[in-house]
Amino acid sequence: MIPRQVAILSFEGPDRYASIGGLATRVTQLARALGAAGHDVQLFFAGDPQAPAVEPSDPGVTLRRWSQWISAQHPRNAYDGEPGKVHDWETSLPPWIVDEMVAPAQARGERVLVICEEWQTANVAIAIDRLARERGVRAALTLMWNANNTYGFEKIHWPTLTRAAAITAVSKYMKFELSRWNVAALVIPNGIDPALLDGADPEQTKALRAAFGEQPACVKVGRFDPDKNWLQAIDALADVRAAGIDARLIVRGGKEPYGNVVFGRARERGLAVCRLDYEGSDWRELAQRLAVVDTPVVHLRAFLDEATLYALYAAADAVLANSGKEPFGLVGLEVMAAGGIAVCGATGEEYAEPFVNAIVCDTADGRELATYLKALFSDPHLAEELRAHGAETAARYTWEHVLESLGRKIAYVEAVAR
Repeated sequence: MIPRQVAILSFEGPDRYASIGGLATRVTQLARALGAAGHDVQLFFAGDPQAPAVEPSDPGVTLRRWSQWISAQHPRNAYDGEPGKVHDWETSLPPWIVDEMVAPAQARGERVLVICEEWQTANVAIAIDRLARERGVRAALTLMWNANNTYGFEKIHWPTLTRAAAITAVSKYMKFELSRWNVAALVIPNGIDPALLDGADPEQTKALRAAFGEQPACVKVGRFDPDKNWLQAIDALADVRAAGIDARLIVRGGKEPYGNVVFGRARERGLAVCRLDYEGSDWRELAQRLAVVDTPVVHLRAFLDEATLYALYAAADAVLANSGKEPFGLVGLEVMAAGGIAVCGATGEEYAEPFVNAIVCDTADGRELATYLKALFSDPHLAEELRAHGAETAARYTWEHVLESLGRKIAYVEAVAR
């Protein structure tokens, strides 16, 4: 059973300042789902330094922006000034968690669930465990540390962390990665907001699909990082076009320097690149501008709200979430829920069944991806089946189902602790 009071500790969170990747989506939606289920949730994150330090959010959820005095000196994002923030969290958060949450809970005869996310919080978890023991309230604490990625694993003192907290992971792939450090983990997958199961906004989707015209359109969204297999996407597009299919790729990446490598490869393969800067919030303008761009690669420089992003997924002929190293693959599930066709890699995306509910690439070879895309573009029946089965799969991964799994894993953790 999940305790009534829950604290989630994560550098990423719902603010644009702290919304860098899938971790922000995970903790925001997990907090929202727990709050909706009747829990009292405190979400600690490295939030916008200009926003309130403490702010009521969704029902049952309180946002607590930690280390704002450091964030004010590092305005780029939550990871800007990371060493100072990590140190501040290690020293200031454990006393707050233990004295303001755990000790009062013990006095009421209750427990508190604390979920720490990623390497930045490993020492925080260790300190929470130590302080709770010193205060004599460890029995009122269920402490978990969760791995979403392998980043920073080399910085963690695993024997101490595994004694302090139950270790969890978001997929069997991450469980395997942890086993390489001799760490056993419980698998608790990510979920999606059940509201996504309604699919993308029909009006936006229709407008974006019309903007693509008769050309098959692929979309790829993510950081410019080699792990995301950007070069495979570029090579596949070149091969598809060489086969006489006038396809194009809509790209929305980040500001990472690897983007230069990606677009350099496009030009090497004879693919013209157009940069489309879009700072507005009117999706109609976005559709109009996409309609008049005719280059094979469109570099979309824009912050897209969720509704527009999901409409883009649904409108595209394929969404290339083809990472070579993907701990879970939340984007693939979101694509399925939006009504799109997900192209995944073959690591943490355990929900993806090749040519049943998704296209799955086993290699980083552009020719493999091109082969599958050519089959998809030439077979409308396959496309319809992938969209339909993808939607069915997404329905099995809502946060409601994930919370059921979390509750059972907590029961096991508490049984072991007795």
